[in-house]
Order: sequence, then structure tokens, then C-alpha cells
Amino acid sequence: MFKKTPGTKDILPDEVSSWQTIEETTRNIFSFYNYKEIRPPIIEEAALFNRSLGESAEIVQKQMFLVKKDKDVYALRPEGTASIVRAYLENNLDKTAGLIKVYYIGPMFRAERPQKGRLRQFHHLGCEVIGSQVPYLDAEIISLADNLLKAYTIEGYEIKINSLGCTKDKKEFTEVLRKSLKDKIPKLCDDCKVRFKTNVLRILDCKNEGCIEVVKKLDIRQNHLCPECKGHFDKVKEGLDSLNIDYKVNPYLVRGLDYYTRTVFEIIHGDLGAQNALGAGGRYDNLVHDLGGPSTGAIGFAFGIERLLLVASREYRVESKKLVYIITLGEDAKKEGLKLLNNLRRAGITSDTDYEDKSLKGALRRANDLSARLVLIIGEDELKKGAVALKDMVSGEQKEVKQEDLIKSLKLIVTGQ
Repeated sequence: MFKKTPGTKDILPDEVSSWQTIEETTRNIFSFYNYKEIRPPIIEEAALFNRSLGESAEIVQKQMFLVKKDKDVYALRPEGTASIVRAYLENNLDKTAGLIKVYYIGPMFRAERPQKGRLRQFHHLGCEVIGSQVPYLDAEIISLADNLLKAYTIEGYEIKINSLGCTKDKKEFTEVLRKSLKDKIPKLCDDCKVRFKTNVLRILDCKNEGCIEVVKKLDIRQNHLCPECKGHFDKVKEGLDSLNIDYKVNPYLVRGLDYYTRTVFEIIHGDLGAQNALGAGGRYDNLVHDLGGPSTGAIGFAFGIERLLLVASREYRVESKKLVYIITLGEDAKKEGLKLLNNLRRAGITSDTDYEDKSLKGALRRANDLSARLVLIIGEDELKKGAVALKDMVSGEQKEVKQEDLIKSLKLIVTGQ
């Protein structure tokens, strides 16, 4: 018997409703902020991610799923930002649309060790704004992330922010950090010993306990920021304060991808264990130009959907009972039930019936298993009267309803209309 690929998950019918709830909420919130959905392909040229994420990035070095066809090398996308910037440039949106605000929902792929809320095929929902360097946009983006989490009924999360500064600031910070860590290399894990040479900023993001202890003892401040970048970050904080967003400045916070500049942020949750990030994001003001476009500001973030579902309240994830289930007793009733089923669906009422020839008791048990809100029973007596027996599966009450009044009665109970 075949089994699923390690690091992947079957999202079964009973779970899909929770995903649909997350997706519906996401689309509603993004629409309030005037974002439009974009759907780039899941496969791209591998060179796109090599260039955007950085050749030394762990994703590029260890985690990309590569597909080779003749001389071409493709990658299953490990993240969404690079694909969207590529789509922005290839479709000339920089010339026709100016500033764009887009969001996406879809699968990503990384060949890493599967763990809680972290799979090889996982799903992101996120957004990107391309065409502005205004610091108050940073505040709006972080506020948007906060409002999404509130809409998902998630509590107990913490927003951490920092500024990496411009390219020159990052270079200076890198040199300061390298000097501070030079005599501590023996205490670092094997990965961080490599990072010291290739991307020393990633050491600040390491989850190894020994490396965390080394980093804690470093005197890291924001002295590397130039006046312009410091002013930008001050305005971001002022914007967040004006929106009453609760956040903490963490000078140790970096994002491990090369394209990040200035504002970066991360949202963590204690229930997720060591890998505690619900989502993260930040500015990437150089990436559009690096990929062949104009010099323009850009910012975005992404949440892991699997992680959101781990910490969302059960009440939010459980779909409300809306199903109307029809039980027919006898051949004539089955014919009438088929017509009634069609009428209910045309009226916008979710409905189903018993196709397994179960007894009345068995069919009622099946309706309960399906979390049906209401059951309609049609037998000989109901056919003669032109009525149905309506059973409320929540209260247990049962009453007779005339066929001509049925749809109105059902809508009132199921949809409140």
C-alpha cells in the first residue's frame, strides 16, 4: 500500500472546513485593505531564488526541491515574495499599475526536517506591497497582520520588530557582529560556524541552545543605523503606537534572507515550541532592482496556515451546522425527495440525502455523523398531506411543515434570513 510522502499531509474532508474558514476570513480582511489576490505558479526557475534569497541562504543550500529537465533547473517555490516580484516585472506592472497591493494563498515547499507545524509541503497566506518606501506603510502592514490574527481568534501572540537598516548599515552591522563573535566560534553549532563565514546575521536566528546563550551575551544595539534609517524606524514605531499595536523592539531580530532591509518583524506564539513563529515579514527595498526592475520600495509578510490552525480557537475552526438532510421512506418518497433536494439546492440551502437505503434509525445516525442541522423525513403520511416532518437536530424537536412553506422555514433556521 502506498503512503504519503514524508513531510506532507492529507487534508481530509473533516479538516477542510477549517482551512476554508481561514481562507474566507483572509480574503475578507485583505479586501478591507484594498489588496487584490495574485496566483503565481508553484514552479519557477531555480535561479530566481538563488538570486533573491542569496546563494548562502539555508533555503537555497539545503531546502529547495529542484526539478531538472534537460539543461533547465526549476524549483518548487520555497516562499512567495520572489515569485510575486518576478510576476510584477514580467507583466510590466511597474509601468501600468504603479503601487500594487496583492495577497496570495497557496502551497510552498522546503526539504527540511518535519516537525510541529513545519512540513515539507506547507501553506502560506501572505501579502506584498510594491512601490513605496513610506514608513507608515510598514505600520499598516504590521497592523494588517495583527488584525488577521484577531480575526482568526488567535490570542497570546507577540509582535517583535527591528530595523536592519539600509545595505550600508547591514554591512557595518555584519562587520561588528563578526568581530564580536570571532573569539566565540568554538561555542557555536556546526551550522553557525559556516554562517560565520557566509551570512553571520543568521547566527542571531539560530535555535540551538548553545548559540542562543552566546548571542544573549552580545551587546547588540541599533548603533549601526544611519540617520535616515533611524528616522524611518522611529516613524514606524510612531505609526504602530498611534494604532495601539502592542509590539516589542528586539535588536537581535534578523530575517535570514538576503533581500531584507530596514523594518523586519516576527510574530511568535508560545504554544508552537522552539520553532515558535506564526509568521514574519519586512522590507525588501533592493529586491525589485536586483531582479532587473526599477529602484522602488517593497514590503510584505507571510503566515504559515498549518501553524495558524494549531493555535486558533476550536470554536473558530469548527464549521457551523448548516446541512439539511433528507430521509425518505419508500419508493414514492424517494422520487419526491430527489425533487425536494434539487429545490433546496437551487434556493441556496446545503442539503443531502441517504443513498445507502438505511433504516430510519440508521439514516438519523448518519445525519448526526454529518453534523446536520435539520432532518426532513418524508414517508407515506407526509406524501398524502403534501408536507414533511422537520426534525431539529440541536433541540430534538420535530414538527410538520407544509411543502409550500418549507424553504422559507428552512432559511429562517439555517441562515437566519
